[in-house]
Amino acid sequence: MRLLGEGVPFVSGIDTPEVGSHAKCMKERKLALIAKGRLKELLAERGLRVVLSGAVDKTPSHRLLVNIYRTNGEEIGKKLLMEGFARTWSPKKRNDWCD
Repeated sequence: MRLLGEGVPFVSGIDTPEVGSHAKCMKERKLALIAKGRLKELLAERGLRVVLSGAVDKTPSHRLLVNIYRTNGEEIGKKLLMEGFARTWSPKKRNDWCD
């Protein structure tokens, strides 16, 4: 699954730093571990609601694009954006986590 963040498939969504060998620098790798930890905290909450977008991403694994909502109605992707653990994604602009 890949968080869509209330975006439109292939038009907008959220972007998080890459982990491991996919990261372009040590800063991105560190940010990814922090973001992953925060996402893990949010996903541990009870009563989450997963909403399928009906689309898959364009990676070879064709991950499902989803939105996940907390019990208070807040979307987890939006929460990650607000807290600085994610950035807005668009296919025309790549985020540079190393700057």
